[in-house]
Amino acid sequence: MLATALVSGLSIGSIYGLIALGFTLTFAVSKTVNFAQGSPVMLGAVLCQMLSVEMHWPMAAAVPAALAACALWGLVVERIAVRPFVKRGTNAWLMATVALGILLDNVTMLVFGKEPRALSSPLADEPWIIGDAGIFPLQVVIPAVGLGLALLVHLGMYKTSLGLKLRAAVDNPDSARLMSIDVTSLIALTYAAAGALAGIGGILIAPLYNVAYDMGTLFGIKAFAVAILGGLTNPWGVVIAGLGYGLVESCATAWLGSGSTQIVTFTAVIMALAVAPSGLLGGRNKVRV
Repeated sequence: MLATALVSGLSIGSIYGLIALGFTLTFAVSKTVNFAQGSPVMLGAVLCQMLSVEMHWPMAAAVPAALAACALWGLVVERIAVRPFVKRGTNAWLMATVALGILLDNVTMLVFGKEPRALSSPLADEPWIIGDAGIFPLQVVIPAVGLGLALLVHLGMYKTSLGLKLRAAVDNPDSARLMSIDVTSLIALTYAAAGALAGIGGILIAPLYNVAYDMGTLFGIKAFAVAILGGLTNPWGVVIAGLGYGLVESCATAWLGSGSTQIVTFTAVIMALAVAPSGLLGGRNKVRV
């Protein structure tokens, strides 16, 4: 039971970390976050299921198409629900992003239907039997992909010219504009990247869960909790917090039952934030969102 809980926890925790990285990217550059970040989780899973299962596309084509749609959704959110309100100097983007996410969820419900559907994967068909534990290969692949993407984000931020521009925009947006850096486009790019990361999370986790129009809601809430716990501006802190959250959730489910899972995890979040309001791995300054 312990081995199964640990593998399952690392797997789901990697998904939370991936989604939470989107919060980190957008907040670092624009001091805004997409409170509908769970929606591209759902969008990626739903589109991949529809394209590959319903329309019989090869998975090699369905996955990139679904991720492109998730990135496009991120651009739409930034353009419609964030940029106009930031220009006016208001925080109305908080509600606007929530409203846009609800809109997407309900449109998806009308098109996709209310009934959950399955997305099969050869990595989730036959479990590996290790001792008394059954572990799906996908549960091992997911943490590897999550940590690999986190490393790519880190290298992109610190080893590329685009990353240099992003860091310049983070440190001093006004000076970056004087240096002919298009800060507005960089902010839009981070929203697109955040959407794609969430979409990857949705596609990875879909074979282990049912695909449904409302599947992204709880994922988004938990990922935001992970982002705060890890320190909203600390990418590696967010990833580590995601793994920790997943382990606590999985162990609580294994030993106390699924009915206690949310009680245990969100109680742990409240206690952790009471001790460290800026996040367990964040900086000293408090972040107000």
